[in-house]
Amino acid sequence: MRLTRYTDYTLRVLIYVGLHEPRQSSIAEIARAYGISESHLTKVVHQLGRLGLIRTIRGRGGGLRLAKPPADIVVGAVVRQTEDDLALVECFAGNACAITAPCQLRRALSEALGAFLAVLDRYTLADLIAGREGVEIARLLDLPAPKVGETESLPSA
Repeated sequence: MRLTRYTDYTLRVLIYVGLHEPRQSSIAEIARAYGISESHLTKVVHQLGRLGLIRTIRGRGGGLRLAKPPADIVVGAVVRQTEDDLALVECFAGNACAITAPCQLRRALSEALGAFLAVLDRYTLADLIAGREGVEIARLLDLPAPKVGETESLPSA
């Protein structure tokens, strides 16, 4: 299974904004921190706002904040909402294959995809930004370090 760059950027934005709470973040600073295009991030941020995962505040003093607590943002749900196509092989997308009906590969891949998503469903944004690892990620992104344990109880936006 390979996630698209779009989903990768989506998860990175959520991690950045989650670690930066309760302060607001900007697309420009997120782009700088990760070394990626602001135009790509603008599309990601727009969809995250439409999905109700972040709040965007326009104008001077505006920025991005989480729209819900990190513990309520499930990684598997984010992946399902941002991946355009989870069809691992053509027959998943309804395309004909000469062996579709008896094919065990199709069943195995379907089971593998389900397992992949089930594992991601066990993780929330809070898990991704928690503890010493969250402090280290904040340091690498040049963010003020949250105290260990602080990220689990970030206030909702």
